[in-house]
Amino acid sequence: MSSGRAASTEAGLFDGVLARGAVQGAVRDRAWLQAMLDFEAGLARAQARAGLVSADDAAAIGRACRADDFDAAELGRAAAWTGTPVDGLVRALTAAVGGAAGDQVHRGATSQDVLDTAAMLVSRRALRHLIGDLVGAADAAAVLAARHRATPMAGRTLLQQALPITFGLGAAGWMVGLDEAIDRLVAVSGRLAVQLGGAAGTLASMGEAGIQVVAYLAEELGLAAPVLPWHTLRTRVAELAGALGEAAGAAGKPARDLALLAQTEVAEVREGGPRRGGSSSMPHKRNPVAAVSAAACAARAPGLVASLLASMVQEHQRAAGAWHAEWRPLAELLESVGAAAAWLRDALEHLEVDAARMRVNLDATGGMLLAERVTGALAPALGRLAAHDLVAAACAEAADGGRPLAEVLEARADIRAHLPPAQIRTLLDPASYLGSALVFVERALAAHADAGRRREEDA
Repeated sequence: MSSGRAASTEAGLFDGVLARGAVQGAVRDRAWLQAMLDFEAGLARAQARAGLVSADDAAAIGRACRADDFDAAELGRAAAWTGTPVDGLVRALTAAVGGAAGDQVHRGATSQDVLDTAAMLVSRRALRHLIGDLVGAADAAAVLAARHRATPMAGRTLLQQALPITFGLGAAGWMVGLDEAIDRLVAVSGRLAVQLGGAAGTLASMGEAGIQVVAYLAEELGLAAPVLPWHTLRTRVAELAGALGEAAGAAGKPARDLALLAQTEVAEVREGGPRRGGSSSMPHKRNPVAAVSAAACAARAPGLVASLLASMVQEHQRAAGAWHAEWRPLAELLESVGAAAAWLRDALEHLEVDAARMRVNLDATGGMLLAERVTGALAPALGRLAAHDLVAAACAEAADGGRPLAEVLEARADIRAHLPPAQIRTLLDPASYLGSALVFVERALAAHADAGRRREEDA
């Protein structure tokens, strides 16, 4: 029995940025320890249902499975002798239960059964918070998409202005990416399974009751029952890692866009909220802290995903190190993606959009953003390539002389012969060249609403 120190609650130096949101609490030492104890309590109840232990003994074991009564740090130190923290926990739990019931603790299980099932429980609990923040971010993006469905702004390719889009279309793109990542995480969450195979994956010590105990344990813990023990079959961990990596990318994309749109020279959005964005040396700064932090957290994910995927190749019935290599990357991946989701939600829910500045930036090139449209209008008369070359020459002339494109086009007789000045002015209006942007936004919003209804029905 311990002094009651399950885990340190002291915040880390970098936690304010890299461990934001509720996920961090769901993956720290106390959460892992409680999940390990939940396995032991669930195993005892499952074995009682199968007639292997008495109901009274199972109840006694369950009463002792409180993380606050054990010392995670001491268990971690003792793990150096056995290669896992499970042996020390089982010894401490057996002593805490005492008597004949204590002899039933951990019956027929192996250390990997405890830790793998704990990993699934930790992941499922963390995913609830993570998915909640992703849903909140997607909902905030939906609000922006609906509010700014027709707000024109410059679309940018290779960081250069390309054609007009709407801010609502950009926000709808963020929303769709988040919704797709959420759907995959929900699907993977349903695949998280108990682990119970005993020493070599046969459950021989439980006799004919072994298969039934697995089914009962899955019911007790609310996890899936696997076809067979997956000690060295790590596809579930890989699926989880891949889904988390996808979610990191889905969160990192809008975070990067927001940081770029908040640049001084662009200034099309800014983050709301008091006392945020200051600099240690420059009083004038208003940095996009939430977007930057979300991008930073998301950037940690690929390496952690790679570590988990690299651990899939394992020896025979028990890995010689690859399984151990999963523990920290999994917890860190959940924490990092959870923090990215929490930061992004914050950024989108408090985002301030400057539509006037977007219009100023649309006009910054003097109409050249609509050169493609002029080419299309000339093509029926001149042919596509000839029209393209003619407009390209006009654009070069406008750029070299610092003149509006409309002025150059109207001054050229070879263009004026086919396009009168009034038509040229109309063609160069960015608000009238948005293609199917509004339709795409409406379709995306409808899909988001459907996804929300589906999640509510499945909850």
